[in-house]
Amino acid sequence: MPSSPESFTLPSKTVIVPDQKSTMEDLKFSVSDLPMLSCHYIQKGCLFTRPSLPIDSLIPLLKRGLSRTLSFFPPLAGRLCTDADGYIYITCNDAGVEFYHAKYTQWFIRDVISPIHTPEFVKEFFPFDKTVSYEGHFKPIMAVQVTELADGVFIGCAVNHAVIDGTSLWNFFNSFAEVCRKMGAGNDIERIARQPNFSRDSVLVSPAVLRLPEGGPKVTFDENAPLSERIFSFSREAIQELKATVNGKKWLDNNDVFDAVEIMGKQSNDKYSDGSGKRIAGILENWLFKTTAIPKTESESKAVEISSFQSLCALLWRAVTRARKLPASKTTTFRMAVNVRPRLNPKLDPLYFGNAIQSIPVYASAGDVTSRDLRWCAEQLNEAVKAYDDGAVRRVIADWEKNPRCFPLGNFDGAILTMGSSPRFPMYDNDFGWGRPLAVRSGGANKFDGKISAFPGREGNGSVDLEVLLTPETMAGIESDSEFMRYVTS
Repeated sequence: MPSSPESFTLPSKTVIVPDQKSTMEDLKFSVSDLPMLSCHYIQKGCLFTRPSLPIDSLIPLLKRGLSRTLSFFPPLAGRLCTDADGYIYITCNDAGVEFYHAKYTQWFIRDVISPIHTPEFVKEFFPFDKTVSYEGHFKPIMAVQVTELADGVFIGCAVNHAVIDGTSLWNFFNSFAEVCRKMGAGNDIERIARQPNFSRDSVLVSPAVLRLPEGGPKVTFDENAPLSERIFSFSREAIQELKATVNGKKWLDNNDVFDAVEIMGKQSNDKYSDGSGKRIAGILENWLFKTTAIPKTESESKAVEISSFQSLCALLWRAVTRARKLPASKTTTFRMAVNVRPRLNPKLDPLYFGNAIQSIPVYASAGDVTSRDLRWCAEQLNEAVKAYDDGAVRRVIADWEKNPRCFPLGNFDGAILTMGSSPRFPMYDNDFGWGRPLAVRSGGANKFDGKISAFPGREGNGSVDLEVLLTPETMAGIESDSEFMRYVTS
């Protein structure tokens, strides 16, 4: 805790309402929203250098910017309500969000980003710690906290997870930054670049009713379990080398060609992308590797291309399974959150507001994960993702409708990894008027043994950061795992 009164002030709280009265009707919760009622509020934010604008001018600007941004996102200023039939809605009543201003000038930027393991005090950058999403019935759906450091500023959001997923969260955060930047330059804001879509006319909206216990659901994991948290960074070059290894190719440090292959070829790893650039990427990759490819058997020649991210997930799966020292016969689970917006037919709008995620579980014995090669592990993930089409999404919906329930989070059998967030989220596309973020961090929400969150690396171009939560013993194990640490960027 702070060492002196001068370096710490209790956060001040203000309620911010939209600058225009909402005319939006109530939004009904979908089959992707309802299971999140037992989850904590999402806590995500960005670390910035300290702006030249005095703090006494910055805070009012951010409050005005938030008020204006809420007029484009009316549900975030509303509250949850349950009707007589048990249906849960967001009522867009302009009740407002909470805005906190905290001061921790004993901490510096280096104190946040330099330690190997994430400092415990980072949790202080976020409001609504351990708040369950059901509590949005009587608490704000969102809160924003601006934390002054000695040489920086952290802007953090806590948002009800039953109201939005990561796609919608970062669209709001990007829009908030856009509005503040334009207001700071003296410009009027009549619209935002990426207007959210509030439609509720898809298969996700169901007549099924989720019956909840008196007082609402609770989280399904131990909130106070001792955990070690670290962000492992992987450079573009390291990931390209890993991908080449998984795909049986000799890696060449040819940045220009690899950039083209990665940008255009990533589409081929997921049939729910538009496929643009796939043919050109194939030509480039064939040219690049035609004289350096490791000889393959006929069956290997027909093998699918494993993506960079699937290669990285496989690397982590193997390292954690080794570190956990599981019996060979023990079934391990690698669970991946997927965006169903492009998987449904017809597709949802990319900026559909709400939760549009489902979870793909991939199972394999610990013996197979640790004894087979990295390619085999990556193939299990690749096949599961490719098979997750419109039919799979609808089957999950139908199954939930037969048995409405909240989504259980946790490592229930000691052998689960859960991958969330995405390196494709525009986390660094946030300029409030004084530059891009230095880092992205999260609070204590929804953290348990085996919870992984993927962030883009700050330098972009395919770099990735993995926020990893493990028991201290397992964390020590992967930190001494030579296969895993070979690709980690120090």
